[in-house]
Amino acid sequence: MQDAGTKAPLISVIVPAYRAAEWIGAALASVLAQTLQDFEIIVVNDGSPDTAELERVLEPYRARIIYLCQENRGLAGARNTGVRAARGKYIAPLDADDIWDPEFLAAQAAILEADPSFDLVYADARIFGDGPDCGKTVMELSPSEGEVTFERLVRRQCSVHVCVTLVRRNALIHAGLFDESFRMTEDIDMWLRILLSGGRITYQRRVLGKYRRRVGSLSSNPLPMIESYLRVLAKMAGDPRTTTSQQAAIAAECVEQRALLALHQGKREFVAGEMGAAISHLAEANRHFRSARLAAIVTLLRVAPHFLRSLYVWRDRHVYRPKTQP
Repeated sequence: MQDAGTKAPLISVIVPAYRAAEWIGAALASVLAQTLQDFEIIVVNDGSPDTAELERVLEPYRARIIYLCQENRGLAGARNTGVRAARGKYIAPLDADDIWDPEFLAAQAAILEADPSFDLVYADARIFGDGPDCGKTVMELSPSEGEVTFERLVRRQCSVHVCVTLVRRNALIHAGLFDESFRMTEDIDMWLRILLSGGRITYQRRVLGKYRRRVGSLSSNPLPMIESYLRVLAKMAGDPRTTTSQQAAIAAECVEQRALLALHQGKREFVAGEMGAAISHLAEANRHFRSARLAAIVTLLRVAPHFLRSLYVWRDRHVYRPKTQP
């Protein structure tokens, strides 16, 4: 790794830190274990309430990192601070609770170095932590198929996962950096703007990192994630650079996301015991999905809500047991 004051490193690793003291040590250890060592590490303390504990955990790494502090501005603001301070040709964003495999930087940098026409490359990551998806990979759940285009990214036929991404710094700057009005889905907004700015994105299917799922994280609650993505889509719909094909993809995905929103709202109301609201939301969702199973659930909610509620509680206690990995 290059020390400050020497020639610019090839890669700047940017690690936002907010309530991250429990996990950031493992993330930094995975960076320092990389086979490619031409990098700098920038840790951005985003106004974290656990600063004292965070700085205690960071103490063994202080000679190896650039440590920046700011008032809380969210992931987008922390990433922007890191990008502005970065000296590297490439930016490697790493959330403080995720981990890279040792070959990550070398494998991703090789692709961008070999083809200057690509601005960003992403890979696959294995899920660990809390929940039933542990052990699976991100691409198993959200496959990437074909060329990464604006339309495919909007329709989630390709999904860029930020923890296994390497991107040219000048592409981020040219696209206007991360939009700090988004507290989540700021990464999707950025990738779409890179494509709208004429950039190119590619991927490889190698599993090169570990993505932590944990209760209480921003990504663990689907409702605000869907609402935020709908805001991204509304922003894209208003961008004058979009083509007719891109506008059609945005419109179709808005319909899909609104149906998903209604579905999750229905689930939330059902769990809360608000059966009337649950029926309304689930029926709305099924006008799009046309699912026989969902239609049967709506019917049972109308005729036997207490039976369905009892069945759900039984299943939750005796059938569904989320896997937890360290």
